[in-house]
Amino acid sequence: MQPIRDIAVRVEGLTRRFGDFVAVDDIGLSIEKGEVFGFLGPNGAGKSTTIKMLCGLLLPSAGQGFVGGFDIMSQSEEIKKNIGYMSQKFSLYEDLTVEENIDFFSGIYSLPAQKRRARKEWALEMAGISERRKTLTKNLPGGFKQRLALGCAVLHEPRILFLDEPTSGVDPISRRNFWNMIYGMSKAGTTVFVTTHYMDEADYCDRLALIYRGRIIAEGSPGELKQEHMKRDVLEIEADKPVEALEALYKVGVEAAVFGSLLHATVESADEAMPVIGNTLKLAGCEPRRMEKIVPSLEDVFVTLIEVS
Repeated sequence: MQPIRDIAVRVEGLTRRFGDFVAVDDIGLSIEKGEVFGFLGPNGAGKSTTIKMLCGLLLPSAGQGFVGGFDIMSQSEEIKKNIGYMSQKFSLYEDLTVEENIDFFSGIYSLPAQKRRARKEWALEMAGISERRKTLTKNLPGGFKQRLALGCAVLHEPRILFLDEPTSGVDPISRRNFWNMIYGMSKAGTTVFVTTHYMDEADYCDRLALIYRGRIIAEGSPGELKQEHMKRDVLEIEADKPVEALEALYKVGVEAAVFGSLLHATVESADEAMPVIGNTLKLAGCEPRRMEKIVPSLEDVFVTLIEVS
């Protein structure tokens, strides 16, 4: 397999085994330059293992591929020089100030002396932390730590950026602000590969792949996945006793799952199912306060795909 000019990441048959355990099982991906590509799946699905292989941090057990035109099997050091990587675990130095962390990573990336000040000011402004430059990193709120980590990861202006669970543990507003920063980089031409287990974040991506137990079970744009894999209707149900309501629906063969304090039921026809579900829940002492057909979420798609895989 040869690298392709307009493809930032391309792999075939990518596999990683740890003894008898297969963490990543024969996956293939092709990501265009400038894309925001999401790698979506539950914890333990193989997301972090995949990203480590693509970043040259872990050698594949089998398969082949290129990242930025460099071979993942034989050119890992070149890959590291040309990408940005933000790990799942916060990796900056807590006892250094914001500014000192940026200065440290400028040295790690061997930025020319004449560019360091300009890139530092850019990172501080991009992350919205210029006024916190003298703050110890350990004293930053979680969302600001994530912004700082992103700023440090792109100091050297990489063409491809890998983000492993970048918004894990931060509040929803910080997550939205972080994604706005990612959009800005994508518009400037940076390819972004991001792993997440937050299903709502998948809607921010141009394309995504759903991974489960080490295998890709679906791939496409958010709209394509909803259209191709959700042929049935989804009902959102608000009931006083969601757990008891879920058990009652299981007993009559209705596929349902808990979504926060609500239930989502997947049915062939919403119009036909609503009276049946309403009566079932009423007999179980869980009469719904509200029940309506909704546009399926990517989490609905994922649950449906898992059930058939």
